[in-house]
Amino acid sequence: MTALLQINPHISQNPAFDPVAKLRVLHDEAREIAMLANLLGRAPYAASFLGVCVIIVSASSLGAMPKPELATWSVLMLIGVGAMLRSYRQAIAAPFERSSLRNFARDFVAISAYSGFAWGAGAYLALQPTTPPMGLTIFAALPCILMALTLRHRETVVAFTAPVAALAAFASVVRPLPEGPLAAAFVLIACAAVGGATFWILGRSRVEKSSNNFAELAVS
Repeated sequence: MTALLQINPHISQNPAFDPVAKLRVLHDEAREIAMLANLLGRAPYAASFLGVCVIIVSASSLGAMPKPELATWSVLMLIGVGAMLRSYRQAIAAPFERSSLRNFARDFVAISAYSGFAWGAGAYLALQPTTPPMGLTIFAALPCILMALTLRHRETVVAFTAPVAALAAFASVVRPLPEGPLAAAFVLIACAAVGGATFWILGRSRVEKSSNNFAELAVS
């Protein structure tokens, strides 16, 4: 191989003839498949956690909020949870096909964005009018933290967290809830911290893995 490269140095510049370049491409594909397969495997857990959160909030607000509003919010959330499970069931039939996993990830990000809007709407439809700032902050931040810890996928976490933060902060001022501006600030800070921590931790992990893998390729 070395003699061939010395005879024709242009071969080393062509990825089609460069075994290291081919190995890097295969490695990138394998890493993407592994990341998306992990997202697929974690999806039902995220859906289950959201379902449990819906039950807890609905039970705590039962009797304090009008039943039609509470039922509307519960249905909106259950639609999102059901869509997550349906997307998982469709993708699990081909759990290691790159195109299938990519389609699943794209759909799951969209479903997470819908679920984020639905959860944020709970600040209008499900929370009691006497909810204190800390209660609203927990309502907004806790599911975002659960999604981040469970899925460990930046795009999905941001798609869910952004609408939750926006709607919950807006509701605290418009309804208004007690100490609305302070509650809005708490919500935005907490959700921004979740999103920022997710980007930093996962981004750092990707960089470290890439540098380690490139070092291994260079040694080989």
